[in-house]
Amino acid sequence: MERLQKIIARAGICSRREAEKLILDGRITVDGKIIRELGAKAAPNQKIRVDDKLLTLNTEKIYLLLNKPRGYVSTAHDERGRKTVLDLIDVSERVYPVGRLDLNSEGLILLTNDGELANLLLHPRFEVKKTYRAKISGTVTEEKLDKLRAGIELDDGLTAPAEIYMLDKDLVEITIHEGRNRQVRRMFSAIGCDVKRLRRVKFANLNLEGLKSGKYRELTAAEVSELKNLVGDKLE
Repeated sequence: MERLQKIIARAGICSRREAEKLILDGRITVDGKIIRELGAKAAPNQKIRVDDKLLTLNTEKIYLLLNKPRGYVSTAHDERGRKTVLDLIDVSERVYPVGRLDLNSEGLILLTNDGELANLLLHPRFEVKKTYRAKISGTVTEEKLDKLRAGIELDDGLTAPAEIYMLDKDLVEITIHEGRNRQVRRMFSAIGCDVKRLRRVKFANLNLEGLKSGKYRELTAAEVSELKNLVGDKLE
């Protein structure tokens, strides 16, 4: 027996955090009974249904690295009918994005059906680094950037210190490990600058070398192993 959200995540339906919301919303049944408790456990051989669809555990894990163009949302399904990152890939197994890039942002995004690894990579405990290149309008000074390096107050709290380098007068490279909504854009807005173009160029040990916009590739076994080493033992 194991926690229901872990079974759902391992099946590649969604991350463990999203699975918890499905449970609270009453969208999960086990042997015909609606489950609403996050502490509920089940056995993989029980009939677990998500929105009345029988859950099947994936045996093959898939790990894809996509260079997302602008104009695509980083979700498996969009209620507003916009194009999603899944429109750019062609695989038989169901996968979903690890974290998000907003509609107008581009660059590296990982997609997988390994719900456990996805959950760990997004967990604040492991501080997995994400590097972006931001095209900025407005006056950028080292004094302003020092505020971001130290951590800056946003409406949802103080940010962790960021690593920042000026690549050109209007081009900045910034590395953070948090995953707040539109965080990089809001950080620059807090120092009086607008982000005109935002591209994620690195996630953990992964980069976009040789991968054109809109294209994807499978991770190598070594890359998957490195990701798993970053997060160590699975969280309970």
